[in-house]
Amino acid sequence: MLPVMIAKLQCVVLDCADVAQLSRFYQSLLGGEVNRPDPRWSLGAHWATLHSGNGFVLAFQRVEDHRPPQWPSPDRPQQFHLDLGVEDLDQAQEDVLARGATLLDDGDGKRSWRIFADPAGHPFCLVRD
Repeated sequence: MLPVMIAKLQCVVLDCADVAQLSRFYQSLLGGEVNRPDPRWSLGAHWATLHSGNGFVLAFQRVEDHRPPQWPSPDRPQQFHLDLGVEDLDQAQEDVLARGATLLDDGDGKRSWRIFADPAGHPFCLVRD
C-alpha cells in the first residue's frame, strides 16, 4: 500500500540578493510571467515569483547576507539544483551564457548535460531531451 500524499509541491524557492534580477533571468530561460498576482504569496522587494507556462512556480526570496553555493565545494554546497530539458545543448548553452549564466562544467562534451550557475550562484543543469 502506498503512503497517502500529504502535500503537493507548490513552488521551489531560491534565496538570492536581488529577487527582480533572478526572476527575470529565469523568465528569459523558461518564459512565463514574473509576479503574477497569486493569493498564496505577498510580492515585494523581498519576494518575487515566476509562473511558468506549464504551471510550475519558481519563487525568489531576498536574503541580506546571501552566500551563493560554490560548486563543487562542500564548504558551501549546492543545496539543490534544477534540471532544465533542452533540444539543442550547444544552442542552449549559448543562450544561457548570453543571459548571465556561468559555465561550471561542460563534461568535455562527452555527456548529455552541462552544469551552470545562475547570476546568484545557484547551480542548474541543461540536459539534452
